[in-house]
Amino acid sequence: MMALFTVGKKKQDDRAQIPPSALKITFREIFKSKAATIAFCTIVVILLLTFGGSLFLDSSKVTEMHILESYAGWGQNGHLLGTDDGGRDILNLLIMGGRNSIMIGLLVTLFCELVGLIVGLVAGYYGGTTDSIIMRIVDFVQILPQMPILIVLVTVLPNYNAMTLVLLISMFGWTGEARYYRSFILSQRERDYVLASKTSGSSNTKIMFREILPNIASMIIIDVVLSVSGNIGIETALSFIGYGLPNKIPSLGTLIGFANDPVNIIDRPWLWLPATVLLLVICLSINYVGQALQKAGDARQREN
Repeated sequence: MMALFTVGKKKQDDRAQIPPSALKITFREIFKSKAATIAFCTIVVILLLTFGGSLFLDSSKVTEMHILESYAGWGQNGHLLGTDDGGRDILNLLIMGGRNSIMIGLLVTLFCELVGLIVGLVAGYYGGTTDSIIMRIVDFVQILPQMPILIVLVTVLPNYNAMTLVLLISMFGWTGEARYYRSFILSQRERDYVLASKTSGSSNTKIMFREILPNIASMIIIDVVLSVSGNIGIETALSFIGYGLPNKIPSLGTLIGFANDPVNIIDRPWLWLPATVLLLVICLSINYVGQALQKAGDARQREN
């Protein structure tokens, strides 16, 4: 009986010594804060409404014009959020436009993170001449005027589409990620576990991707989340001034673009206000969740 008690107590002690998983710490930090909890639930609802709702919509019919129903106000003619100058339902445009803007933000973040992570990893790990050459290239790209170049390229490129816009924005966005990750790699490459791997004969590629990369995973997640809102903002800004998505593809920026007309601002707020509120809610929610993730990363380091 005493032996069974000892074994049971030992198992409890072993479980107590096991640090909580990263996922458990992340959700604990998110749900510890009311603001982060509301923000997380808000993001889930928005994703369900935009991506889920778009499955029940025909994109060709959403952008189909009905002149006789143009400028219908809130709730008029069966349109909950009214219609635009072409008689298109604002609610449907908001669902499709929100999905397109979020998707572009996610794709731009994916491309920028991949390129920036690899460049920062190589520059920070090897250092010396390799680091100097790479960082001078990064400096050159960063000093280029991003918005004017994007506007010119959008104007002159043939067969322009959403994927082209993603690649154009990513062309400049990776530099900030490269600097961000390089700073972490520089602090990691002299750690004991890296020196031990070098001593044991592990290849540089293995050390970079199997040793260093997992140790900065929390920083990657935080940067990915916070970058999404910024990239959504870039797409929205370009579409707002008419150099974003093509005219036939709705986005939050094209809807907010109705605010360029003073008459719409005063007399037709249903054209631009829902998209403005949705963009504001998306960006604020992502930032609150990102702050919770940052606290989770700090908590995980303390508990490890």
